[in-house]
Amino acid sequence: MKNTVPQALEINTVSESKIGQVDFENLNFGNIFTDHMFVCDYANGKWQTPKIVPYGPLTMDPSARVFHYGQAVFEGMKAYKDDNGDTFLFRPDENFNRINKSAERLAIPEFPEDYFFEGLNALLKLENDWIKPGFGNSLYIRPFVIATQASVSASEADEYKFMIICSPAQSYYSGDVSVLVAEKFSRSASGGFGYAKAAGNYAGQFYPTNLAKEQGYQQVIWTDSNAHEYMEEAGTMNVFFRVNDTLLTAPVSDRILDGVTRKSLIAIAEKEGYKVDVRPVKVSEIVEAAKNGSLKEIFGAGTAAVVSPVKAFGYKGEHYELEKQENSYAAHFKKALMDIQYNKTEDTFGWRYKV
Repeated sequence: MKNTVPQALEINTVSESKIGQVDFENLNFGNIFTDHMFVCDYANGKWQTPKIVPYGPLTMDPSARVFHYGQAVFEGMKAYKDDNGDTFLFRPDENFNRINKSAERLAIPEFPEDYFFEGLNALLKLENDWIKPGFGNSLYIRPFVIATQASVSASEADEYKFMIICSPAQSYYSGDVSVLVAEKFSRSASGGFGYAKAAGNYAGQFYPTNLAKEQGYQQVIWTDSNAHEYMEEAGTMNVFFRVNDTLLTAPVSDRILDGVTRKSLIAIAEKEGYKVDVRPVKVSEIVEAAKNGSLKEIFGAGTAAVVSPVKAFGYKGEHYELEKQENSYAAHFKKALMDIQYNKTEDTFGWRYKV
């Protein structure tokens, strides 16, 4: 079936949904995808007609520049369904602005706002049955852009493909993790593009993380590339430290991602009267806090898990265990944020976006 909606968005739907083949009680994160995807090509100096088409493989030239020079950026978002069956996004303007900020850093043309929101709304309405109600259930949304021009010339491409694909997700129970503080490897460097959600930023993390796993840790807390003196991010998430009753986190920079979950947790904490200190956090002060008992919690913050508690960390051959907190900041802030996302409480910040 083919039809067209305002602003020339073409929609071509599947003849039969595959949703009946999916076991929604046993989902592995990011492995199952919905029936349709949004696609828009950039050619001849402009973005072409956006389309929603059946989800399926792409045909690309082996010389497509994304394979050779890594021009690829992406975003991570979620759609949530409340108890009334209404669907909401959480701060999608932040994701839209950030993917264009990432694109600019990698010399990728800016994507139009009307194309983005019109396409996203249409796609989510089409995939409404894939968004399951229930606290913790969601539809993970992955917008991304890749360079498709066929050429191995070492310069930015003239052709790109902007896409949005969706994957149903369950409540994310990863359990508390142990992390290794980086002493040699860095996630990004000053003057680089650590602030961008560029594909290469994540590829570079896999090897050091595998080395950490060999030592019994699940993730790495990345430190600055100059002297490995400051804490920056945890795995693929922003990181928070609770020292006594103060919440510490590093400021965003050209090395640190401006996480939507991060800034939302800070806003909630400040509104509720918690002490929040956004400043460079030294490795030495966290080690000392762990030794003297003032380090109460460490947790990561990101779209997938929302909040991921850390139960222990390793540094310079020493292992530091954190005691379970009866009044956990991590648990409190996670619930506060998810209550907003699932329309269970008043959204005084204006973050919810109804589809």
